[in-house]
Amino acid sequence: MSVVPLISTTAKDELLDDVVNCLQAGTPVRRDIGTAGRLHIDRPLPFLCVHIAGGTKDLAARDVVAANASYLIANTLNEAAPLIRAVGNAMRKTFGAFMLLDVGELEHDILLADDSPYLPHFNVSVSASNGPEIHIAMEAFIKAVCDAEVMFRIPRITAPRPEDDPQLKLRKAGIDFPSITVRYAPIYRQPESGAFYPDLRERLISNISDAGLQAFAAYSSKTGALETASHRALGRKAFVDAVRRADRAMDEIVSSFDFLLAVTPINAGQAFKDFEKSDFEREPKFLYRPLGVDVEAQKRKLYSIAFEHLEDPVLYRLYREKQQETDLQLTMLRSLNTHSFTDFSRALYGPVEDSLLSLAKDVLAHCKLDDDASEIAMADCYEVAQKSRDMVAAYHDVSPEFSARVEIRDDLPPGLMVTGSKLLVSRHTLMERRRIDALLSHEIGVHLLTYFNGSSQGLRVFRNGLSGYEGVQEGLAVLAEYLTGGMTRERLRLIAARVVACAAMLDGASFTETFHLMTKTHGLSAAGAFNLTLRIYRGGGLSKDAIYLRGLAQVVFHLRDGGSLDPFWMGKIAADHFPIMQELAQRGLLRSPNIYPAFLADVSAKKRLEDISKGLPISDMANL
Repeated sequence: MSVVPLISTTAKDELLDDVVNCLQAGTPVRRDIGTAGRLHIDRPLPFLCVHIAGGTKDLAARDVVAANASYLIANTLNEAAPLIRAVGNAMRKTFGAFMLLDVGELEHDILLADDSPYLPHFNVSVSASNGPEIHIAMEAFIKAVCDAEVMFRIPRITAPRPEDDPQLKLRKAGIDFPSITVRYAPIYRQPESGAFYPDLRERLISNISDAGLQAFAAYSSKTGALETASHRALGRKAFVDAVRRADRAMDEIVSSFDFLLAVTPINAGQAFKDFEKSDFEREPKFLYRPLGVDVEAQKRKLYSIAFEHLEDPVLYRLYREKQQETDLQLTMLRSLNTHSFTDFSRALYGPVEDSLLSLAKDVLAHCKLDDDASEIAMADCYEVAQKSRDMVAAYHDVSPEFSARVEIRDDLPPGLMVTGSKLLVSRHTLMERRRIDALLSHEIGVHLLTYFNGSSQGLRVFRNGLSGYEGVQEGLAVLAEYLTGGMTRERLRLIAARVVACAAMLDGASFTETFHLMTKTHGLSAAGAFNLTLRIYRGGGLSKDAIYLRGLAQVVFHLRDGGSLDPFWMGKIAADHFPIMQELAQRGLLRSPNIYPAFLADVSAKKRLEDISKGLPISDMANL
């Protein structure tokens, strides 16, 4: 009985010719191999990462390999060998050198009971072919594995027994390229039950993948095949379709509700009048918009998004974080105006840490109230809206993609709010004319600018905001007020007072108690204290307003450490994402910002940035 091959000889030759032609032309390659394999090369590179599945499924090694810009997954080595030779020969002609990284898993881990009182080392077996360059690459791989941050089990590097060395199989298959073989214990799987440890699996994939990149970088540098500024620049430079599908699905859910609008009262003006009539003693009653989102339906959609095929540990992490944050926001909407809303708010925005509260009190003590009784020119909502449209038009002239809209709304408390691509101006707004440019730089020059720059990155998550982005966003926005010369002592005090009010609310103070704390202890006017306290207690208790000062402190410390603001303009990101944005930019997955804040070009702004870098205290950041 004859055996029919999975791929006919003619089809195999056509596939090999097709792959080689693509590589020579510098075009991407993505082809299915056999029943469950794939060849993916998003650009010519002097290496290939390989996993031979052998009929197994759900191995972490498959995901380790698939995280690379150049990889091959095949069921058998015989199936893989012709492709390895074709890719290797083509790339050796291009770069003068080529290496192979063969990743798999050991059959067994140390047998651990579920209630084991300790976690021993786990084995990582590594071997290499002959040659000084590939041994330097192997040393780089081993160092990276040993230096990686671990929380559960520490790797122990071993060498395979000579008779079991996977290098022998490569040679027998006619593969003579410089190669490293890696086999690690499946520590993410419980040996008895086979149950997964998801977090451990994710960390293992990330660590081994990064070690592989370091091996590739060391080999490429030593052979002169390719020079890179960082090993991370050798990572993927293309989003697979699964990433775009997940991104669109996430965007649909995030766009189905407006969190801040939903938790902002619509009767602020009347509530203040009623509160004033009671001599500021009776708790105000706030009304909210009817909830226009089916929370349970959106949660079902949220957790039906498939992230397991993203083929990129970095993007996997970003979308998982965003999924968890969106889930928490939906939970808060379902708990609107209840006691549990505050608990979920604490989980989303964090508590008011002692250092932040201390900084807020220092600002309040240092920035004394302005005793100047001279009259200050004021601007109403129409003047603010017109100047907003003028600033939007100026940005649009620089970048046509900057297509923001400005709307005047009756159902908002006094002030401005950005939601998506729109700037909302409350009809009740009355502000100091000298503060207009500063506040518009806050809202338009930061919030809207990062929305449109994020929109140009190819993934909508960068315009909607990565998980936890709001702190740095508001910190940058407050910094913009200072850089434009429009930061008054009253405004800086207000930002600090919000932290104190948040701390009081989280400690159980009532609306009235916090209002009196603001007026009697910190000198805010009745109207100013009411608007501040409303922001803190909206929805049932929202601790978001502590992030303004916290975010400003994060940005200031970043500048003092010599950091650049440039990556922050790429989209809406958190401070923790700064290294990730740098990595994605080095890989070519992110583009430079289409447009930079106009206020950064001002000579005075550059001088103020320099002052901050040299250690200017936040309490001294008032211009007026």
